[in-house]
Amino acid sequence: MKVLQKIILTTGLLGACLLSSHVWAGDVAAGKGKSMTCSACHGSNGISQIPMYPNLAAQKEQYLVLQLKAFRDGQRKNMIMAPMAAGLSDTDIDNLAAYYASLNPAG
Repeated sequence: MKVLQKIILTTGLLGACLLSSHVWAGDVAAGKGKSMTCSACHGSNGISQIPMYPNLAAQKEQYLVLQLKAFRDGQRKNMIMAPMAAGLSDTDIDNLAAYYASLNPAG
């Protein structure tokens, strides 16, 4: 019985490690190249100098993907972000999200 418990515990721990490891969905370098327009409001290092604009550095990648798609698809309304996101492909969004998620939150 102890062998079975060890197998179950080991399998569970391995599964937890696999689920918690982060794999970038997008291309960080391509996202950096695409981020020039974003930097005007969100800062060149993802830290905004303008209080009304959020910092993007170290935001969770999936959160950024969901928000950009919501702006692009009209599910989230914002007169500044809607036109910025309108021309982004899914790949562009994945790349931007990967880039901003990779940045140091301290700038």
